[in-house]
Amino acid sequence: MEIHLTAKHLKVTAPINDYVNQKLEKCQKYFDHIIWGQAFLSVEKRAHNCEFVIHAPRQTFRALATAADLYSAVDLASDKIDAQIKKFKERIKGRHKPGQEEESAPVPAAAGPLKPQVVKQPVAPMTPEEAVEEMESLGLTFRLFQDKDSHQIHLVYRASDDSYKVLQPVKKNGR
Repeated sequence: MEIHLTAKHLKVTAPINDYVNQKLEKCQKYFDHIIWGQAFLSVEKRAHNCEFVIHAPRQTFRALATAADLYSAVDLASDKIDAQIKKFKERIKGRHKPGQEEESAPVPAAAGPLKPQVVKQPVAPMTPEEAVEEMESLGLTFRLFQDKDSHQIHLVYRASDDSYKVLQPVKKNGR
């Protein structure tokens, strides 16, 4: 892994460089596909800042830590980035591989446009009374039928007040 170290308002000594390299290379043991890492060290008034950025294929990890001491800031940033990489690795391990059966709960229906189920029902010529009798005998909630007199398609159903209603299709202008 290639490591870039950048410092602002402080001089990078050999021990600091070695310490930062050691902490960033520790990430390799959790996730071995790391391409390169960056460390940004800075001092602002009495606060020491350390930012680690690690680049992996299709993933970038970033951790920022502030402490009174530079070594403490490096330790905190290292711990944060290690936790991120561990969590990412566990998430990758948890994914199902093709061919494995899923034993989890059923997936709820996706939110979006509902696709209606098509139910085909034979339409026979009958009176509304005959349609109600057939609907009750078959245990249906509604019955589509062709009216004997008008030869139009009608629908009979039981309303919430236990009465029967007949729907008659009409054109928009009321005819």
